[in-house]
Amino acid sequence: MKKIVSVVGIAAAITLSLSATSANAASCPIKIGGLAPLSAPGAVGGGEAMRDAMMFAERDINAAGGVLGCKIKVVIADTEGLPEKAAGIMEKLITQDGVVAVGGAYHSSVGVASKDISNARKIPTVFAETWNDTITGDKQKYIFRIAPLSSWASGTIWKSALLTPGLKKVAIITENTDYGIPAAEETAKGLASGNVDSTTFGVDIGTQDFSGIIERVKATNPGYIIVLNTGEAGYNFAQQAADAGIGPQDLPFQAGQVALESKAWWENVPDGNMAFVQRIGTPVSLWNAKAIKLNEDYKAKTGKGAIESYALEAYDSIGILAQAMIEAKSTDGDKIVTALENISYDGTLGRIYFPYGTKKDPSADGKGDEWWHQWPDVALTMIQYQKEGQDSTDSPIVWPDAYKSGEAIYVK
Repeated sequence: MKKIVSVVGIAAAITLSLSATSANAASCPIKIGGLAPLSAPGAVGGGEAMRDAMMFAERDINAAGGVLGCKIKVVIADTEGLPEKAAGIMEKLITQDGVVAVGGAYHSSVGVASKDISNARKIPTVFAETWNDTITGDKQKYIFRIAPLSSWASGTIWKSALLTPGLKKVAIITENTDYGIPAAEETAKGLASGNVDSTTFGVDIGTQDFSGIIERVKATNPGYIIVLNTGEAGYNFAQQAADAGIGPQDLPFQAGQVALESKAWWENVPDGNMAFVQRIGTPVSLWNAKAIKLNEDYKAKTGKGAIESYALEAYDSIGILAQAMIEAKSTDGDKIVTALENISYDGTLGRIYFPYGTKKDPSADGKGDEWWHQWPDVALTMIQYQKEGQDSTDSPIVWPDAYKSGEAIYVK
């Protein structure tokens, strides 16, 4: 009898231990918020891509055993790409939906407007695709980012543009948002460092008719056009510009990142060949097994030619939060932050880590405050469509030399 009691006692102790571990977690399922623009004027195509990727993350995490003995549930919230809605949406996720962490987000303006809410509520947030430097620049404890800094990413744009033979003038078309305005300023500054003049034309997010802007752009006689608009508006400008004789086949033209959705690009911009497009993430030839598997699943679900970079970011934003909870053995915000600051997460984008935070200030390495809780190894490339109907993942990388797989073609 004593032996049986002893075994029962051990079993009970194990049960109590597991219960204590679960007690550190929220009630099952553990809820993680997922921000994505699913309605206009936001970038709906980008939002749908991020939503699908975050749901794949939920599936894969649960298939691997979940978190702290629980399944996770990603609660998707439609931001509409609007800063005036972002704070309320973040508040709802936390106070009504009961999320213990938040991932995703496409628009910088959403990140800028919502980060103070999650930080004040002590909810760890890993922003997936918000570039504005100020998102991490005020060094908030609960805010992290795996997208590139805008000031850093703009270098991909202006450095590759400066390779254009005989370039003297550039027209920059940008949206009047927390992404577009600083991105245009940083791009213009970089071009000026190469003795290239630029003129910036700002438009409101969601603009559909660019005829007036196009006439003004033509009047400047640019030798290169850079589009910094997000979402489907980028398709409209590109084709309207092509119709007016200043599109990708008329002069060097860098399209917005939405052009990476190749099927939609060719459907909406039949005259889009020769466009340059900035891409985040390592080349397909360097993808790891996790990225390859996700890409195949994503293509099967969506019918697209390949997964977009912002979908990979969205997937990893959920995955890294789940790993942090497991390593923290808790869903407590402070413990998750500690785990994130020490994490080494093998994601679809590569190994993600955060070298700067409470343990080491960015200034220790001569870096600005914007590097706080910032992943420093985001791969940045410029591709060019060089065949009609080509998929973005099959298009040559024309910059930088470290990833280069083909020479740029400069139309005249």
